[in-house]
Amino acid sequence: MSNHQIHIIGGGLAGSEAAWQLAQAGIRVKLSEMRGSGDMTPAHHTDGLAELVCSNSFRSDDANSNAVGLLHQEMRALGSIIMAQGDLHKVPAGSALAVDRDGFSDGVTAALAAHPNITIVRERVDQLPAEGLTIIATGPLTAPGLADSIGAATGKDALAFFDAIAPIVHRDSIDMDIAWFQSRWNKGDGHDYINCALSKDQYLAFHQGLLDGEKAEFKQWENVPYFEGCMPIEVMAERGVDTLRYGPMKGVGLDDPRTASAEFPNGRWPYACVQLRQDNATGTLWNIVGFQTKLKHAAQVALFRTIPGLENAEFARLGGLHRNTFIRSPELLDATLRLKSRPNIRFAGQITGCEGYVESSAIGLLAGRFAAAEILGRTMAPPPVETALGALLGHITGGAEAETYQPMNVNFGLMPPIEGRTKKADRKLMYTARARAALEPWLETV
Repeated sequence: MSNHQIHIIGGGLAGSEAAWQLAQAGIRVKLSEMRGSGDMTPAHHTDGLAELVCSNSFRSDDANSNAVGLLHQEMRALGSIIMAQGDLHKVPAGSALAVDRDGFSDGVTAALAAHPNITIVRERVDQLPAEGLTIIATGPLTAPGLADSIGAATGKDALAFFDAIAPIVHRDSIDMDIAWFQSRWNKGDGHDYINCALSKDQYLAFHQGLLDGEKAEFKQWENVPYFEGCMPIEVMAERGVDTLRYGPMKGVGLDDPRTASAEFPNGRWPYACVQLRQDNATGTLWNIVGFQTKLKHAAQVALFRTIPGLENAEFARLGGLHRNTFIRSPELLDATLRLKSRPNIRFAGQITGCEGYVESSAIGLLAGRFAAAEILGRTMAPPPVETALGALLGHITGGAEAETYQPMNVNFGLMPPIEGRTKKADRKLMYTARARAALEPWLETV
């Protein structure tokens, strides 16, 4: 495509969203994606655009009391392709938005491929383009050649952290005489999660198995930290015997029907509980919630089959560990995501240091909008810092301390505080109401 107006490198969530936003504005886009050209990353399994490599959840869809749900709402208002396809391929997940990962990726790929302003090129790019407007959205698994080129351009070593992937189980291999359907606190339609309860002895044995199980090694990345929001379960287990019981294996709000009695007609809360969430539209695949792991595959199979109801589990995918990289964005990027030393280049997505599918997509959306405004000769102000979009952007481009910069999910703590003394529940509603009030006039300017 010789007549493109902007080059996007990376066809993940951020790159796909940026391409869509630019194309919808009438800008001709070249989108380069190395998967499909003979190259693959350690975490991806397909060459589909916007492939989800870990969980299939976009997390809470509650726009009134949750920051990520508010971000969902703001992105929908801006015509997000990621949110549109997420809504189209939604699967049951209580108050969360989870998607059929294959249907979602196929939908994004088809929409971008069909757009007259987008040309998708399957190629690996090893050098930052010397000229022309470019968006780098290669994500946390940027190819080594391009990563070196980025390092040379920024003069800073890329920071890095380890991220982990949770396993996926075939639904027909789960013993439903032991497991049961229920969402925590009975949210959703009652069939959003499959639950496997553990007694105290079973939990303690499982905990010890996590400590003793053979794990993947760091090899050349010995001192790379983990991201707290995607912590391997065995690392959580090392923090204390009850850590998992107050994390991904908490039993509160769930009623084990096998313990039903006159006093507890729906069953008692289990000592600990493993939850599985539907992973595809047909309901044949379910992922183990919060079970990111660096256990070696044989150890995973042996240990996870000790969970009641998963004794005969068949795994469509086992957990894994991969290295994520990101730049020191607060120091390197301006308020519109341009590289200060080379302002023809913008960065978007997880390589900027945001964390999460939705956050990555949101920064891709803003990068695309900023670039479109520049090409069209317009001025686009950043979204107000009171909004989820503005708060996340502000954190990335200057709100965070550069020297201690770490990946961050969107949260109310990134927004200006609510003045005065208020109850926690009321404060969340005040944050979201204020954000909507701030977003509305800004939308009229973009």
